[in-house]
Amino acid sequence: MNGARALIESLRRENVRHMFGYAGATICPAVDALSDAEDIGYTLVRTEQNAGHMASGYARITGKPGVCMVTSGPGATNLLTGIATAYMDSIPMVAITGQVPSGLLGRDIFQEVDVTGAAAPFTKHSYLVKDANEIPRIVKESFHIASTGRPGPVLIDIPIDMQEQELKDFIYPDEVRIRGYKPSVKGHDLQIKRVAEKIMQAEKPLICAGGGVWLSDAKQELLTLAERCQIPVVKTMMGLALMPSDHPLNMGMIGSHGNRCANKALARADLLIMIGCRAADRTIISPSEIQRRMEIIHIDVDPAEIGKNMQAAVPLVGDIKIILNQLLEKDLQSRGSDSWRSELRELRRAEISRVFPRKENYIFPGALLRTLGKKLNPDAIVCVDVGQNQIFTCKYLPQKNGRLLTSGGLGTMGYALPAAIGARIAVQEKQENKQVIVICGDGSFQMSMNELAAIRAANLDIKIILFRNHTLGLVHQIQRAAPYHGPFGVDLDGSPDYAAIAAAYGIPSFTASDENVLEITLDRFLSSNGPCLLISETDPEVKTTD
Repeated sequence: MNGARALIESLRRENVRHMFGYAGATICPAVDALSDAEDIGYTLVRTEQNAGHMASGYARITGKPGVCMVTSGPGATNLLTGIATAYMDSIPMVAITGQVPSGLLGRDIFQEVDVTGAAAPFTKHSYLVKDANEIPRIVKESFHIASTGRPGPVLIDIPIDMQEQELKDFIYPDEVRIRGYKPSVKGHDLQIKRVAEKIMQAEKPLICAGGGVWLSDAKQELLTLAERCQIPVVKTMMGLALMPSDHPLNMGMIGSHGNRCANKALARADLLIMIGCRAADRTIISPSEIQRRMEIIHIDVDPAEIGKNMQAAVPLVGDIKIILNQLLEKDLQSRGSDSWRSELRELRRAEISRVFPRKENYIFPGALLRTLGKKLNPDAIVCVDVGQNQIFTCKYLPQKNGRLLTSGGLGTMGYALPAAIGARIAVQEKQENKQVIVICGDGSFQMSMNELAAIRAANLDIKIILFRNHTLGLVHQIQRAAPYHGPFGVDLDGSPDYAAIAAAYGIPSFTASDENVLEITLDRFLSSNGPCLLISETDPEVKTTD
């Protein structure tokens, strides 16, 4: 058995069922070995960055590391943005890159790139294979590192001669032992007691839940804690779908682009319980002011995140699911202010029932999203891109019991479409019948519309909603305010006919420009067989604050 076949067999031992990649000369031995692995599916991407995004979408739905594989040189450098996107959102991923022969490393030969060095700032760990006999151990360790503690991407760089080298013996390890790598899991008992006491004493406690709750599979535990103690909940963008929008304790998304109700809740709380979130700049605009006005409990699996942006009165490190279960074992009861909760509910009710502005020949994004949310199945998966479309979706799309996937940390345009491909494949693998929806702007769509080929190749049932406003909407909005002198370099002149582009891939499309027939158009769009595109005409002057 050579190194390439040892790699594929090792992936099989890790129960890998699908991979995303783009072949090239230095990864050909591994691709050749993969061609014989009938139990591992493969999606050919149209540019390597999207292999990372597809693996990300797949990982977020299956809960296990997504796997992508590309060649050396530009293949590896193109993949870097996909790796960085996963790293910023703590998505488990194993990225495999081909490399030039090990004896020629450092000589700047054709398609040689120090990808382990380039990826160092945004991988949990990386390996350069120097002996094919080490491949089974490296793969075992990579999956363990990627999926434990705070999840993230791990890179395996394999020179072509290591793929061709014959192993002395293939032995796949039963367990992983990595010196110095033992992530905290269980919360400290004394700190658990302190957290329980703080919750019981607070008049106006508030939970801020982030993507770490999803990563720990602790959605139900979060809901149980909030309901038992009657604590209002605000979410970061990454934690948005943790509670249905109409839940009486759900106050919406917090932050500079968040809901008014959520931000008012933060302004008036006397205890902030941060669970699986970073308190980054778009979430907590003024950390020092929050610290001055209230005590903070911060629960996270990564000790490096606690105290990074805000000092916590009670830090609690460990797996969120385990910690929440530890808390639920305490005799926690609701002692918060009824008037506090009642006031927030009134604010929330007014917010989610607001009347949207109307303009002839255009659809206001909030109107489309509210109508869409009512029609989607409760467990639908929505993949939203970056820009105005992301903010509108987070503010106005009603959440039920599905998932919302987006690039929250790095803010990578072009993420949604390939992530949806990974999500759809994950849904099919689990033999589930869930809707998969893409929401994007015409700027972000043009960054990844080549992946319509991957959708067509596998005939994936993915519905794509495109807000067409002929500009880079969020930058256009920013440039219209001081100190800037007006929009520049954001008009999407030369954009294609999106309906014609979709048709070229054999994908039907609809156009929405009249709110009077919006429901009919959405019904036809959602009920169409297979992939479909909906182009929603959007006023280029519309702002996320409208």
